[in-house]
Amino acid sequence: MLTIGHKAPDFTLPNEKGEIISLRDFKGKKLVLYFYPKDSTPGCTTEARDFSSHKNDFAAENAVILGASKDNIKRHQNFITKQDLTISLISDEEGVLCEAYGVWILKKLYGREYMGIERATFLIDENGIIKNIWHKVKVKGHAEEVLQAVKSM
Repeated sequence: MLTIGHKAPDFTLPNEKGEIISLRDFKGKKLVLYFYPKDSTPGCTTEARDFSSHKNDFAAENAVILGASKDNIKRHQNFITKQDLTISLISDEEGVLCEAYGVWILKKLYGREYMGIERATFLIDENGIIKNIWHKVKVKGHAEEVLQAVKSM
């Protein structure tokens, strides 16, 4: 399990434009890497909108926001267009990134167990070191909380 102070696991995955994105692309910048279960669902939409609305505030702190789910590129494109999002989303269809960050977990809903993505956020510094982790994120106020953490770095 990843903890604060660990080197963030590297990744190479496509974003919503089909561009290949790697952790090393963010060297020299702070990275907010947030995981969410599924495009176009209520909580995920609210979270993506909140991060989008604060994109310039994060940029002013030399921070980039990157959302990650197992949705494919086409779903990401539709989600971004429909919700007018300004952040980038990466497609982890195979779940490699989710596994590396420990967010592919056993979940329970109405007594049913299934595997799914835990809503979680990782704050990674300019050198690729994890500076903060939020597990089991509650969406309301989360983007603002992460922004405050970025500002205090």
